[in-house]
Amino acid sequence: MIQLTEKAVGKVKEILDMQDPKPAGLRIAVVGGGCSGFSYSMAFENQPGMLDKTYSYEGLKVFVDQASLLYLDGAEVDYVETLEGSGFKFNNPNVRSTCGCGSSFSA
Repeated sequence: MIQLTEKAVGKVKEILDMQDPKPAGLRIAVVGGGCSGFSYSMAFENQPGMLDKTYSYEGLKVFVDQASLLYLDGAEVDYVETLEGSGFKFNNPNVRSTCGCGSSFSA
């Protein structure tokens, strides 16, 4: 199971409310690429895929495909704001190593 912090849910809802037409939910996925082999993807979706696992967080629907779920099980998504910038941060216990830029990982 994947978790979203209250701050992450609030930020996604804020962005979602600005979309017209409003998407059905958020897709979180792991995709091949990056210097360590995998990277995270977040995008709005109009409907879940046939084999997606759907989670609900305070009314926000989150869709995760089965392949990504293998890499995201136990992961937490947070939204952070620092002096260097702001964005979504993945805390994933399945990650063995990350690259220098911090945007890709290996599991």
